[in-house]
Amino acid sequence: MLEIIIGEEGKGKTKVLLEKANNSVKISSGTVLYIDQNNKHMYELSNRIRFINLRDFDVANSDMFLGFILGIISSDHDLDQVFLDNFKVLSKSHSDTIENTLCELLNWSDKYEINFILSLSMPENELPEDFKKYVVQSL
Repeated sequence: MLEIIIGEEGKGKTKVLLEKANNSVKISSGTVLYIDQNNKHMYELSNRIRFINLRDFDVANSDMFLGFILGIISSDHDLDQVFLDNFKVLSKSHSDTIENTLCELLNWSDKYEINFILSLSMPENELPEDFKKYVVQSL
């Protein structure tokens, strides 16, 4: 499953994402992972959530990001939920690559039974049409 929390910058998407992550760890039977671009919110998460600061890894473009995610999937067979804060920045996606990146996550979600929950800083009307049905909250 793919869930998108979308809205303009500064509208509270990270707060919603953190709350969802902390609530999900209470009911998840597998690994819950939170990926961010810095350690700013690390201490707001339950200690049962695996936290990765993507800046610790030299991810330079969207293809490298997808390879990074696939590497995590291949090394953790209990992976249940992946939270991605500020997805456009994390994934190094631009207007021309974001659709492909989201397609890959959606395919892997189905194939490996992983829920991807992400925050996306952009107006909802700029989201590719095929992904508007995955918006769970618009701020």
